[in-house]
Amino acid sequence: MSDASKQIMAQKSAKIAAGAVVCVESEIRGDVTIGPRTVVHPKARIIAEAGPIIIGEGNLIEEQVLIINSYPENIMPDTEGVEPKTMTIGTNNVFEVGCVSQALKIGDNNVIESKADLGRNVILTSGCIIGACCHINTCEAVPENTVVYGSNCIRRVQSEKPQPQTLQLDFLMKILPNYHHLKKTVKGSSTPVRN
Repeated sequence: MSDASKQIMAQKSAKIAAGAVVCVESEIRGDVTIGPRTVVHPKARIIAEAGPIIIGEGNLIEEQVLIINSYPENIMPDTEGVEPKTMTIGTNNVFEVGCVSQALKIGDNNVIESKADLGRNVILTSGCIIGACCHINTCEAVPENTVVYGSNCIRRVQSEKPQPQTLQLDFLMKILPNYHHLKKTVKGSSTPVRN
């Protein structure tokens, strides 16, 4: 199969909800569902290898972000009996420039700052901030409203969850279409298809 036909197949499996702004220069591969009011910047990569990725409403995915649902290091893609695992990302999350997320479950109102790295076994609850250049690769559920910061990945609990970036999302949804081509949204049918 040629690279062009692979790219067409990969793009067809991406489901983009009405109201989402997804730049053509972003790379989306595999079974990816992007919710309404989500903004995906150019050069962001969303790759579903080991199972589908479902991204909720009102997320901001900036340049050079890598969100990948990949196989664990000790399992090859052609291994027998490997169940696909769905990666779920909630609402109003911010993925800042150059961060990497392999976490299979991310709640709501989280901020993953620039160059931060979340491992596959991390569960990010809600209202968390993962500071710039912080790496979390442990098998744990990060408690709600946790802030991870500094070169030693120090943790503390904040009293309130981060504010949703609604003003920034509104601005980007208005400005990005002026300077970038957008991927087409997929309209879901409201009635089930009958055979």
